[in-house]
Amino acid sequence: MKITFDCPDKINGLLTMTVEAADYQEKVEKTLKDYRKKAQVPGFRPGQVPMGMIKRQYGAAVKVDEVNRLLGEKLYEYIQENNIQMLGEPLPNEEKQVPQDIAKDDDLTFVFDIAVAPEFKVSLSDKDKIDYYVIDVDDKLIDQQVQMYASQAGEFVEAETFSGNDTLKGDLRQLDEQGNTLEGGITTEGGMLMPAYFGDDEQKKLFEGCKAGDIITFNPKKAYPNNDAEVAALLKVKKEDIADVNSDFSYQVTEIRHYQPAAVDQKLFDRVFGEGTVKDEKEFRERIAALAKTQLAGSSDFKFMQDVRAYLEEKVGKLEFPEALLKRVMLKNNQDKGEDFVEKNIEGSIKELAWHLMKEQIVAANNIKVEDDDVKRIAKEAVRAQFAQYGMNEVPDDVLENYAAEQMKKRESRDSFVDRAVDLKLTETLKNVVKLNEKTVSLEEFNKMMERK
Repeated sequence: MKITFDCPDKINGLLTMTVEAADYQEKVEKTLKDYRKKAQVPGFRPGQVPMGMIKRQYGAAVKVDEVNRLLGEKLYEYIQENNIQMLGEPLPNEEKQVPQDIAKDDDLTFVFDIAVAPEFKVSLSDKDKIDYYVIDVDDKLIDQQVQMYASQAGEFVEAETFSGNDTLKGDLRQLDEQGNTLEGGITTEGGMLMPAYFGDDEQKKLFEGCKAGDIITFNPKKAYPNNDAEVAALLKVKKEDIADVNSDFSYQVTEIRHYQPAAVDQKLFDRVFGEGTVKDEKEFRERIAALAKTQLAGSSDFKFMQDVRAYLEEKVGKLEFPEALLKRVMLKNNQDKGEDFVEKNIEGSIKELAWHLMKEQIVAANNIKVEDDDVKRIAKEAVRAQFAQYGMNEVPDDVLENYAAEQMKKRESRDSFVDRAVDLKLTETLKNVVKLNEKTVSLEEFNKMMERK
């Protein structure tokens, strides 16, 4: 097989492959002979079907399969052996590729466009200074975490007077223009209301300080502007049935439910960290502080890598990519989304591609490798974080491992864990490579920085 590669501008490559008869003939003949042995043709004994008949029936298809196999195998072999940093996948050249008669021609020539990564060098050392933001775990932050755990463990209790985020239960009756119950109008028993979530402040005020037994006149359409679905759910009717219903309703309060956070006591300590693990509130706050430091360190690392990226992008400068060819690759991979999608996303895609290439160089330069144990650990931590969202911080290891193993079976999840493992190792490595300019900030200040980002 003859292969040539031309890339005069360093990014738009043209690869020409000529498949000669000698490259595929032996394999095609062998495959056809195997077909002959198994062919069931009326009038012929097994294995005695004339080869000419086999070739006429199967020859072209077998040749196509073998040529395609050779093309794929040799193309990627050539790319690898010649250290061509290909982006995306090869595409048939739209100008130089001529039709090939695979049934007749012995030599077949295929021309491919190859998107090639721009050549550049990037490195980091202790001469590079990058900010690192340490988030201060202060009393205010610990108080917020204590309140969060208490809220998660709370419960609804009956209240005498409505306030804040209380939930109301009551009976609704549609009123006429004179404020009387409308005969044949909509009536609903046990309608649930949370006035705090009304979209109209005037309607909210109508419920302030109400008690069980009180009757309030309000307008559901005004309470939930442009949200007929919410009104229909309240009135327990179909959405189309209230399209033209703009009247007031009476609401007789039958129950007021107040959400009461749990007490900060031993019961809460046991719920959050396991029975008997924490003995008093001081130790509870210390454990929360330690947990917060670990979690916030991850946020600091994430911000650090964002700053590393910005620093390297400025250091490397603008890179030239084969944009037209990358658009074709992107369109091929997103045929259902069309050219508009490609035009809107190509710039961001190229920016991410540039960062990926920079990161590859930094990973290789620092000999960073990810092992199976690293990936399993990341999967386990991901599962642990999911449980923590529900206030479950002391999940047994065997439970975490089982959940992590299930996640690892999914290809997308595993790829995500591998990427995360690389990022974590890269982060820890670079924190020891560059010179860190440490700055202590509050969580509020940190969040504001991230919002601006």
